[in-house]
Amino acid sequence: MSTTGKKSFFGVMKSYSKGFWLASMMELLERWAWYGLFAVLALYLTGSTDEGGLGFSHTEKGQIMGIVTAILYILPLVTGVIADKIGYKLSLVIAYVLLGSGYYVMGHVQSFTMVFIVFLWVAVGAAMFKPVASAIVTKNTDESNSTLGFGIFYMMVNIGGFIGPAFSSTLRTQFGWKIIFIQAAVVIAINLIVLLLFYKEKDKEKNTETISEAIKSSVIKIWEAVKDSRLSVLLIIMVGFWTMFNQLFYTLPTFIEDWVNTKALHDSIAQVSPWLASAMSGGGNSVNPEMLINLDAGSIILFQLIVSFFVLRMRHVSAMITGFIIAAIGIGITFYTGNGLYTILGIMIFAIGEMMTNPTFSSFIALISPKGKEALYMGTYFLPVFLGNFLTTFVSGNLYEAWSDKLSLLQVEMANRGIAMPEITQEFTKNNYFAAASEKLGMTETQMTQFIWDNYNPNKIWYVITGIGVVTILALIIYDRMVIRPREAKAK
Repeated sequence: MSTTGKKSFFGVMKSYSKGFWLASMMELLERWAWYGLFAVLALYLTGSTDEGGLGFSHTEKGQIMGIVTAILYILPLVTGVIADKIGYKLSLVIAYVLLGSGYYVMGHVQSFTMVFIVFLWVAVGAAMFKPVASAIVTKNTDESNSTLGFGIFYMMVNIGGFIGPAFSSTLRTQFGWKIIFIQAAVVIAINLIVLLLFYKEKDKEKNTETISEAIKSSVIKIWEAVKDSRLSVLLIIMVGFWTMFNQLFYTLPTFIEDWVNTKALHDSIAQVSPWLASAMSGGGNSVNPEMLINLDAGSIILFQLIVSFFVLRMRHVSAMITGFIIAAIGIGITFYTGNGLYTILGIMIFAIGEMMTNPTFSSFIALISPKGKEALYMGTYFLPVFLGNFLTTFVSGNLYEAWSDKLSLLQVEMANRGIAMPEITQEFTKNNYFAAASEKLGMTETQMTQFIWDNYNPNKIWYVITGIGVVTILALIIYDRMVIRPREAKAK
C-alpha cells in the first residue's frame, strides 16, 4: 500500500494524533494484562492445588470463563453509553481501578464463588475499557487514515495478546501462579499512569439524555438493526465461529496439559533450537500449553497483512467460507492427536482461517448495512461473541468433563476395576491421585495416560468442536446462495 487518498503511506502515519497513539498503546497494555491471565486461566483453575492451582472441575472452569466472558461482551451496550456521558478519561480511570484491583484480588481468592465474583469484577473493568479505546481511535482518525489506523490498532491487540502469555509462561514456571496476577495488576497500573500523565480529553459532546434514557435508546437501535433478517441470520451463523474459536483458550490448554507429551515436544524442538525450546518452556523442561496457544497471536502478527492481501481478491462470503473451512481443519487437528507437532500445525492452520474470517466479518457487516446505518449495524458485532462465549461454557465445561478430562476418566477406570481411591482434597491432591493410581495400576504415569487415551478416546471431543465448524460452513453456504448471491445479481 503506497497511498491512501492523496497522502503517501508515511504521510498517513504522520497524520495520527497523540490521542491515537496513546489509545493504541493503552490497548496493547490492556491486552497484555488480559491475555497474560486468560491464556493460562483454564490451567490455573483446574491445576493441582499442590502446584498452586485451584483444583476446580472443568464444569466449574467452563462456568467461570464462559459466563463471565459472555457478560463482558454484552456489557459494552451499557458501558459505552456511560463513557459517552461521563467522559472517556474518567471512564478509563474507573476501568483501570477495577481491572488492577480485580486482577490482584483474584490471585488471593480460592473458592468457586469468590473467583467467579472477582473475575466478574475484572470483566466489568474490561467492559468499561473496550468501547472507549475504539472510540478514541475513531475520534482521532478521519476518512483518509481510518482504515490503516484501525489496522495499526488491531495489530496492537495481537502484540499485547502475544506478549502477555509469553511473559506469563516464564513467570509461572519460575515463580508460581501468584505472580501472574501481580503482572496483570502492574501492567494496568502502568496504563493508569500513562493515562493520567499524557491523555488530554477533547471537549465532550453534550448530550441531554440521562444514562437510563441513553441505554434504552441504544437497546432500541440494536433491536432495529437485528430485525433485518440479512444481518440477524449472519450473526447467528457467526455464533458457530466464536464457539469454535473459543476452544483455543478454554479447552485446548487443558487438553494439551492432559494428553500432549510436551516434554517430548520440548526435546524435539531443542534438537533444532535449544533457545526456542527454552523460550517455549518458560525455562522448564516441557513446553507450556500457553506458548503453543500463543502461536495463534504470533501468526496473526506476522502474516495478517499477507493473508489480507489475498483475501482482497475474493468475495467477502467466499473468503469467510474458506476461512471457516481452514479454521475447522486446524482446530480438528489440534484435538485429534496427542502429538505435539500436530498441535503446532493445527494451531497455525487455525490462525490462517481466523485471519481470513474475523476481519472479513467486520467488513461484510459494513457491506450489507443500509447507507447511513453502518455504525448502527457494526454495533451488533459483539452479539455473536456474547453467545459464542456462553455456549462455550458447556463445551469446555460439561462436555470436556464427561469425555476428555484425564482425572474424570481415570476415576471411572479405577471404579470399574474396583480399586478404592481417596477423594481429592487439599491434602490428597490431583497430582497425588495420578501418582497413587499409577502405582496401583502397575504403570508409569506416561503408560497410564496412554492407556486412558487408547481405551476412552478423549480426543472424540473433536467431533463436536469440528462439527460446530461444519454446521457453520454449511449455514454460510446456504446464506450465500439464498441471500447474498441474489442480492449481488440484482445489483448488477
